[in-house]
Amino acid sequence: MTALAAADRPLHDLAVRLLAVAERGLPRMLTPEGTGFVFTRAARPGTTTLEQRGTSLRYAAITALGVRFLPEDRQRAVLGGRTAEEFTGLLVERLPGVGNLGDAALIAWAAAETGHPKLADALDRVAALDPPGRPQYTVEAAWVLSAYTAARATADVEDRLTAARDRLLRARIGDSPLFPHATGPGPNPWYREHIGCFADQTYPLQALARAHASGDDPEALAAADACATRICALQGAGGQWWWHYDARRGTVVEGYPVYSVHQHAMAPTALLDLAEAGGTDFGEPVRRGLRWMTEVPELAASGSREPMILDDFGVTWRKVYRGDPKKAVRAARGVATRLVPGLRLGALDAVFRPTAVDRECRPYEFGWMMHAWLGSLAATGASNDTEAGAR
Repeated sequence: MTALAAADRPLHDLAVRLLAVAERGLPRMLTPEGTGFVFTRAARPGTTTLEQRGTSLRYAAITALGVRFLPEDRQRAVLGGRTAEEFTGLLVERLPGVGNLGDAALIAWAAAETGHPKLADALDRVAALDPPGRPQYTVEAAWVLSAYTAARATADVEDRLTAARDRLLRARIGDSPLFPHATGPGPNPWYREHIGCFADQTYPLQALARAHASGDDPEALAAADACATRICALQGAGGQWWWHYDARRGTVVEGYPVYSVHQHAMAPTALLDLAEAGGTDFGEPVRRGLRWMTEVPELAASGSREPMILDDFGVTWRKVYRGDPKKAVRAARGVATRLVPGLRLGALDAVFRPTAVDRECRPYEFGWMMHAWLGSLAATGASNDTEAGAR
């Protein structure tokens, strides 16, 4: 945040505004009993009335990871009267019944970062769900590495950490710096094995950068830097972080949707962690991505004045997308590039234009936003009270 203020004061003010929206919106995403978070807050069709839908354990863990950077009184205001450590404790208690590796890894990561006394139990649950040699989804494999990295100062996880780190590095295809959707064959159908989404890039590069920062691993840092360099080179002219990549060739397969969380949270948290670890400073791409939140060239081109940020409602709308049924453009381009690398099917751009807005907001979007911007303050020792206090 300090560097953002020096480089672009209006963007700094935008980040402060977004953090205030997050603090306003997250309490409205708590489950009725206040012990978890909903899956989403979404507008009813044809209205501006927002309703809660579903629940999500992983979103609750991500929220705890971000909220921990707030002063204690504001943690309690967001988390139903609990601190981030106390709220994480509720999630740790649920671990024996958790069967999803990603959920368990995020809870363990939050337990490590908040100093929860049952961290060892959380790590053991991660290990139980992650048998050696089994391919995993790349995002979840990255969260496993981040959990072990966060825990390495207080727990004996070096063997597990090394295995998780090596698995990510081996997941890349040939000389490409990008990551596919899974660390090996099995989780994905054959025609999608070459595809990696944006999350498949940001979470591994973040995890590898943090592994280096905690234990001096130049190879991990170089891999993180190479991945970041490529996605920044592919960034859209309007600051868009694109959706799907050909992990073999390091190219974009399909750009849309553009997700708000990529723009204001996921790209910043990964790239700021990379810079903090001693990697390349990608501050300019981070700023371009953040600027998209208010400029939204896709909507401007269509004459729409709809904002992506609704301060009073405590939401940022989830994405701008093509409106294609069942993500047809993604499917078509995925199959096409599997058969003919680089084939674009450009006619689809004329038929399905990215002018639709997905009017929902999920708690993890705000969790990662806080992790990015408040975490960057914590890294410099600055106070969160002055940077995110305007509400």
